[in-house]
Amino acid sequence: MKKGSIAILCGGGPAPGINTVIGTVAKVFLKDGYRVIGLHGGYKSLFTPSPEIQEFDFAMADKIHNQGGSFLQMSRYKPKDSEFNIHFFKKHDVKLLVTIGGDDTASTANRISKYLHAHQVDIQNIHVPKTIDNDLPLPEGQPTFGYQSAKQEGVRIATTVYEDARTSGNWFIVSAMGREAGHLAFGIGAACHYPMMVIPEMFNKVEITFDRIINLIISAIIKRMLNGIPYGVAIVSEGVFHFMTDEEIKASGILFTYDDHGHPELGNVSKAHIFNILLQQRLKQLNLNVKSRPVELGYELRCVNPIAFDQLYCALLGMGVKKLFDQGYTACMVTSDHIGETRPLFFKDVADEHGKVKPRLVNMEGPKSKLVFDHGLQYLEPQDYEAAKKYVANPEDFDFKKILGWEC
Repeated sequence: MKKGSIAILCGGGPAPGINTVIGTVAKVFLKDGYRVIGLHGGYKSLFTPSPEIQEFDFAMADKIHNQGGSFLQMSRYKPKDSEFNIHFFKKHDVKLLVTIGGDDTASTANRISKYLHAHQVDIQNIHVPKTIDNDLPLPEGQPTFGYQSAKQEGVRIATTVYEDARTSGNWFIVSAMGREAGHLAFGIGAACHYPMMVIPEMFNKVEITFDRIINLIISAIIKRMLNGIPYGVAIVSEGVFHFMTDEEIKASGILFTYDDHGHPELGNVSKAHIFNILLQQRLKQLNLNVKSRPVELGYELRCVNPIAFDQLYCALLGMGVKKLFDQGYTACMVTSDHIGETRPLFFKDVADEHGKVKPRLVNMEGPKSKLVFDHGLQYLEPQDYEAAKKYVANPEDFDFKKILGWEC
């Protein structure tokens, strides 16, 4: 006799390892006598009269566990509180809702947990933190699943781009996904030894503007020229756009489409293209004969097969869901540390006053960041001013630390 049902849904965008989580959760609960059902369409399906359901058996769960993408169709849909109801949970005798996603999916799961508790519905909710952006507030040093696999694929592509730069004698401007956090761009750029990376967290002293971003790239270009290297790559996190005003974006001169609220629709334009066009315009003004090309890193990274790290990590998270469920935990995220210890991270401890889960940004004071920004990048400093006058009249305008307001 079945003990009840476990429901699984996925929200947001894909990340390597989703199917490992789904397959593992399904297998451990099937083994213990539960029915396991998945929902196609995420939250968009959950509260409808006829949700699209996927029944799992052991063979299906075992087949998908190492595949990329998501076996359950995903959605970014965010239901309003007025859409919440308990019909699905009652009809299928749901004992646990497993949500797989990033901060938006987690925030919605937090709202649902509160709704179920307020309506005295005894259903547990455990969230599995997923995003290639690595921006969920897990304990220090614990990545979100999918990040390592996406970074690995990003490094593979980015290494080839660097070799193209050397071979052709050009510069490339790479843009990496990341919403408001720069983890992915930082991880790829540092691994590839890129001479310049630009992430939003760098601008902790000054406002983010296109002018500052372009000047940082030119700082690396001139420094490389001084070292006799006429090529290179700069990587910029798309997260910089999150902190820009609409006026700054519109003033760039790039042709955008606009939504119903008058905001630029950034999703319709390659971010690398924007940075590259602005860079070329500035180089022309400075009479610097440097060719550059744009490369976008985004959708190419999201559905690759998970690497060994994420296959094991996601399996531990999936088994951790069962452990936390058996211990009676709810309204929490499952975490697994470097030795495999599974613990709950409660929504109430990582959400703001509105119930939204706060993002984790790159720690600019951490030892890794300090090493990379102090020693790993290549940029103009005061001792370069005299030599740099061969290329620009005012080298101090391209001093890395002055641009960012980091002067001592």
